[in-house]
Amino acid sequence: MAFGNSDGDLAMMRYARTGSGPSLALLLHHDDTEREFAYDREFRLSPLAEALDRADEYGFTVVSMKQDWSRIFS
Repeated sequence: MAFGNSDGDLAMMRYARTGSGPSLALLLHHDDTEREFAYDREFRLSPLAEALDRADEYGFTVVSMKQDWSRIFS
């Protein structure tokens, strides 16, 4: 099982998905500018672009802060 939120986590998440047993890779998309700092493709420190583009291909489950979280804690 792996949980990531940037392209820097790709190797870990892909490794978790390539094992012979059950696996889960969750990709957290910080896409709620009203309740939490949003960053993805244009975030210079740790972008989230390739992982979003290839999530289906790699078998990642994308979790959207905007759509999937009812509450965000500061």
